[in-house]
Amino acid sequence: MNVYLPLKLLIALLLFCLSVIANAQNETPKDSISKELKEVVIMQNKKTFTNSNGNIKVDVANSVYDAVPDPVELLSKLPLVQVSADRENISIVGKGNPLIYIDNQKVGMNDLNALAVSDIKTIEVIQNPSSKYEAEGRAVILITRKLSKKDSFKTDITETASFKKNFNNYLGFNSSFKKGKLEWKANFNYNRRNPWENHSIEYQIPEANIVSDYDVTAVSKVKDYIFGGGLFYKINEEDYISVNINGKMRNDTFDINTFTFNQNQNDINNVFTFSDNSSDKNFINSFINYSKKIKAIDTKLFVGLQGSNFNQHLWSLVQNNYNNTELELSQNRDQKFNVDVFSGRIDLEKKFKNEMIWEYGGLYSGAKSKSNYDVFDYDKNDNTIFDYNFKEANTAAYSQLSGKIKKVDFSVGLRIENTNVTGKYSTENTALVDKNYTNLFPKAQFSFSIDSTKNINVDYSKSISRPNYSSLSMIATYINPYFIYGSNINLGPTFIDVISTTFQYHDKSLKLTLYQNKNPIYQDFVFNDQTNVLTFTEKNFQKESGYNIEFTLPFQYKIWTNTNSLVFATNKIVDESALFNSSKTYLYYYSNNTFNLPKDFTFVLSFWGATKQKEGVFERNAKLIFDMSLAKKLGKNWNCTLNYNDVFKNTRYVERFTINSIGSRARYLVDANEISITLRYSFGKIKDSEFKQKSVNESENRIR
Repeated sequence: MNVYLPLKLLIALLLFCLSVIANAQNETPKDSISKELKEVVIMQNKKTFTNSNGNIKVDVANSVYDAVPDPVELLSKLPLVQVSADRENISIVGKGNPLIYIDNQKVGMNDLNALAVSDIKTIEVIQNPSSKYEAEGRAVILITRKLSKKDSFKTDITETASFKKNFNNYLGFNSSFKKGKLEWKANFNYNRRNPWENHSIEYQIPEANIVSDYDVTAVSKVKDYIFGGGLFYKINEEDYISVNINGKMRNDTFDINTFTFNQNQNDINNVFTFSDNSSDKNFINSFINYSKKIKAIDTKLFVGLQGSNFNQHLWSLVQNNYNNTELELSQNRDQKFNVDVFSGRIDLEKKFKNEMIWEYGGLYSGAKSKSNYDVFDYDKNDNTIFDYNFKEANTAAYSQLSGKIKKVDFSVGLRIENTNVTGKYSTENTALVDKNYTNLFPKAQFSFSIDSTKNINVDYSKSISRPNYSSLSMIATYINPYFIYGSNINLGPTFIDVISTTFQYHDKSLKLTLYQNKNPIYQDFVFNDQTNVLTFTEKNFQKESGYNIEFTLPFQYKIWTNTNSLVFATNKIVDESALFNSSKTYLYYYSNNTFNLPKDFTFVLSFWGATKQKEGVFERNAKLIFDMSLAKKLGKNWNCTLNYNDVFKNTRYVERFTINSIGSRARYLVDANEISITLRYSFGKIKDSEFKQKSVNESENRIR
């Protein structure tokens, strides 16, 4: 593949863009310059990546990453962070799905998508979070926003033109204002996207003598409306109240074209399936925080209330063409899903004279969801209608003590949680799902300082990971007459035990992690021998275990700053219904290379990859992805950035596994090869902030 020609065109395009913007700026007359009072500015180059005990922090605001239009796309460029092919899940290498925090507020994928990248200051990947980050999570992605401390304002206007297989456009406004004790923030983004998707699955069902494969392609027309706003009022030096609301409205129309080969014993069919689809997804989240210092007992009190709603309406009209005859109506599918979550929490923090800190508190969270399923089958002349209702209540209390004894920093905590779950059809009196369980979650961290350049950390934690609410619904997606994507109302939580130790020398670290997961959630096949339909869903496997050896190696030489992550990982997944092949160590690697060039140019070459993964049940392909960026700052107000992502078009996921005696090979092609150009105009100035928020809803990452 010849990449030199497109690279030359890209650089020429960027230089042309920069020259147009530079010429558009007003020039200052020479004789007026000599009369101006010069301002002396002391500049220091900030590192984009810093490492502390294996926790990597990224300075987004002062790097080329602030030009990435999508926060999920931004995370995919960071060390250890992996984004799924459907962009609906985020994982950390060797850690699974992380908790996501924006400032001190725990959020989910919907909140992440509603965040303006230009509003992000830093992102930190915390691999061994303390008890204050709740029981659900082996890792935390902590996002800190840019906010103001003194009277000031700032507004960013950003336009990104993105060229993939189709053209995409991102337009954003982000503004903040502070006057006296009151601080205000608002953002609005309009995205017009045209994503292309393709995947295929080959499978065999020996017991039914069935061999089948399909190849599906979808091209969508997506309109995203993203909005947010918040008020923060500082009552006095110790007390504050804040109110925030954010949301995302998405309208999506898309055609799905599927070519299927199916052989059932001696019956062979080639089927073309065409489905016309429309989808609406709306999310809104609001919360109120109140913090007060109780001076009589020298304790900080926090009280928070939070409410969230997510609703989706998916309509599909499906037609099938058997063996090159003609399209005939098959199904009219009308499905709705709605979930409401309300949370309230109280936290108290007591600091003692010996610098010990005692934190304790409690939380209640209640969720209600409803699935409406209405499908008319033209072949059977039959209409299937049902409503499924789901309820979940979580009550939790925790206590944590942290401090320092001589050269040892420590934090020990214990959390207790009770969960009550019910699920039933609206026409039935008996519940299909009825669970009530209580669990303890201990956590402990110890840090031993050897000298000013070296330290050792030891961590232990027990945590829980619950399925998202849509996975517990009755929503299903029709692929072809023999295959559907479904959900599983019987999914349960995963319980995780982790112990790790880290050795840090200056900014370099070596980390060893051992873990064991009980009831991990992975893909599953369920075959109906009456209808000959295969359902692709999820289930709780028996267990998962493994270890990671992780090296973080930063390096700097003159204009070149280099950050490397190497992870040797062994992961073993076991289930009695799945075929166990082998489990072998694989290598994940990441390298970021930033070059600070003359005349305010910044060039970044980054790449990541993984060798072939064999994880007992699952086998996944090797990957190697290259990205490049070239940025230029013009004066005080203009920024221009050119990105070239997935240079060699290697974003491809292949997965093999056998479960319930059904063998499969799946391939997912992701439309990641992209050329994009971003222009940003900023006016005003922003400084350190006092804006504070804190987590209320611990289940927010499940609202989808």
